[in-house]
Amino acid sequence: MKKHNFWDIAIFILSAELVGVISALLSGGFGNFYDKFTPPPLLPPSWLFPVVWTVLYAVMGFSAYLVYSSEANQSDKTKALKIYWAQLAVNFLWSIVFFRFEALWLAVIVIIVLLVLIAMMIAAFRKISPMSALINIPYLLWVAFATYLTIAVAVIN
Repeated sequence: MKKHNFWDIAIFILSAELVGVISALLSGGFGNFYDKFTPPPLLPPSWLFPVVWTVLYAVMGFSAYLVYSSEANQSDKTKALKIYWAQLAVNFLWSIVFFRFEALWLAVIVIIVLLVLIAMMIAAFRKISPMSALINIPYLLWVAFATYLTIAVAVIN
């Protein structure tokens, strides 16, 4: 059994969490967003979003660490981690586009790109570390749900 490096794990998790925190700060929050726009059906309570995203960012970071620390082919790891960083960058942009700039249809495009990148990341991770792919399924499902919410807000408003 391979011994894991605590500091590497911490760096991967904290870097993912930092992306979420900075994105949330730059998006200006969403507390009064639905005062301006009609909320879609099935919108969860606002307190749930930061809880879920905190867990998902930690899982993303840990899954990337599993890929990084695996004994797989370096080129496969590099490709998978490039997809990881690309999806994290698009994830960073979505809340800014949606909440800060209120560009609803652009946010739809961004979140669809994010959904595709997450699926690609999971497929790339699966080749290297099946566990790292599996633990990202809730992330894929949450973003699929967020895609519905984004499209619904754009259509309703």
